[in-house]
Amino acid sequence: MNVPLFPLNSIVLPRGRIPLQLFEPRYIDMLTRCLKEDRGFVVVLLREGGEAGPTAAFYDIGTYVRIIDFQQLENGLLGITVEGASKVSVVRSWQEEDGLNVGDVECLIEEVESEVPERFTELPSVLRALFRHPVIRDLNMDIDYDDARDVGWRLTELLPLDKQEKQKLVELQDPLERLSRLQELLEALEEG
Repeated sequence: MNVPLFPLNSIVLPRGRIPLQLFEPRYIDMLTRCLKEDRGFVVVLLREGGEAGPTAAFYDIGTYVRIIDFQQLENGLLGITVEGASKVSVVRSWQEEDGLNVGDVECLIEEVESEVPERFTELPSVLRALFRHPVIRDLNMDIDYDDARDVGWRLTELLPLDKQEKQKLVELQDPLERLSRLQELLEALEEG
């Protein structure tokens, strides 16, 4: 699958949502093409460089997203909300003449659905607390607090972790391994 790549300083995972502001011509053109062709693009985490810069180094595991809403913002920029569909691996990437990154991607195997084990009961509670924040609540995400994938994905998106740590969590394919790592990181945050 050949798709546009959108390097960001944040992540989104399957069933997660993230609001974006578009102002660069290459991304407005990308949005127009995606809407016209009813397809999405891939959000990848920046390794180096800036979101608005001409060149950016990014990780090769990201998330294919679909545009679920768009509107003109008060600041004159175009605002869109995207929802994660599936995790993908960028097999090959290049930059087009207008500076847009594109790549060939392969969907990763869908993670196995599993319940949140008893030893991780604190994690859904932390997630519920995060979802009381108005900005997060306004994204209108459906959360299954009993699904280890959902809990792990949303915490990975929302917790204040450094980029490399977030990327490691994105790349994990085992929801219980992700919850275990998140529990360790939360304990470290509480102690720090």
